[in-house]
Amino acid sequence: MEKTWRWFGPNDKITLDMLRQIGVEGIVTALHHIPNGEVWTLDEVEKMKSFIESHGLRWSVVESLPVSESIKYAGPDRDALIERYKESLRNLGKAGVKTVCYNFMPVLDWARTDLEYPNANGTSNLYFNLGEFAYFDIHILKREGAEADYDDNTLARVEELRLSMTSEGEKRLVDNIIVKTQGFVNGNISESDLDPVQKFRDLLALYDGIDADKLRDNMAYFLKAIMPVCREYDINMCVHPDDPPRQILGLPRIVTCDDDIQAFLDAVPDSHNGLTFCAGSLSAGEQNDVCSLARKYAKRTHFAHLRICRVLPGGDFKEASHLDPRLIYVVRTFEKENPSIPMRVDHAELMLDDADKGYNAGYSFHGRMLALGEISGVMATVRSELDS
Repeated sequence: MEKTWRWFGPNDKITLDMLRQIGVEGIVTALHHIPNGEVWTLDEVEKMKSFIESHGLRWSVVESLPVSESIKYAGPDRDALIERYKESLRNLGKAGVKTVCYNFMPVLDWARTDLEYPNANGTSNLYFNLGEFAYFDIHILKREGAEADYDDNTLARVEELRLSMTSEGEKRLVDNIIVKTQGFVNGNISESDLDPVQKFRDLLALYDGIDADKLRDNMAYFLKAIMPVCREYDINMCVHPDDPPRQILGLPRIVTCDDDIQAFLDAVPDSHNGLTFCAGSLSAGEQNDVCSLARKYAKRTHFAHLRICRVLPGGDFKEASHLDPRLIYVVRTFEKENPSIPMRVDHAELMLDDADKGYNAGYSFHGRMLALGEISGVMATVRSELDS
């Protein structure tokens, strides 16, 4: 697999020169300065591609070319937005950038409640606490009927939190769930929003009446519309699994498990319609056996995110070691079945002086560098085994 790195453009504190020194081969990035729904012009695409290549690297994957919310819920401007999306794809194809990671998650790209959960060795990781998330849903967001989505044990945790929660604690949850994890990836909420909770409520309201079946139909409509462009320019679209892989905030989630993956592949049976195999997102759901899923979908995977999660009691989960045996198995599977795909590590530990650098949540330098070194060692070992 190609060793790639998610890089957030020329303003990223981690430079391309730094990445070349640590063994990165390809860059995963996007035109973050262009608003969602606007066309990525050929000039802008080529400018980014040339900048990356001037540092001895290549633009391997677009992550992401965002799918506008109106495409997901089938708003009145859906077709116009899809036409703009197709134009952006054409320009990427003309420039020779052929792998596009995207997601079809309504409103919220990914969710964590703690961005610096302490580990025994002095590092920290991302963490999802279901009790805190339910507290946010019920008492901060005040979503109608939210209590019905949680079991009695989770509701008991929420009540315990209610008795001790402070205004500072509530602000931390808002920042972690809908601001700090979203704004740096062309998200719907930014740190400049004066009332992010109300804006979030307004976004959720757009999905009133949209269930999982309707969202699947909308995803198939989108994919069928763009496949001719993908075939013309040999562009591989690879959807990212839902993170976490469960229903949240009353929103439909449709890439959470084996059945979901099979459904969207069957709906648009074109080889350019594929999967971003994020072992981390998939492993955050107890229903998923990531080793089995890697075996089954290796040939329809166009891009891999190599991280892993450990599910804890009560529905909580945290990021786990990149040397977890399940992740080693996933690496072995892809090196054997689909070795040409790009992969990247992410959601690594905050370690050494990472915490002082202001990196985007989940995207430390030293932590990811350690993870890349570990995965590179696993890849070298697996390749040696396969060659012997």
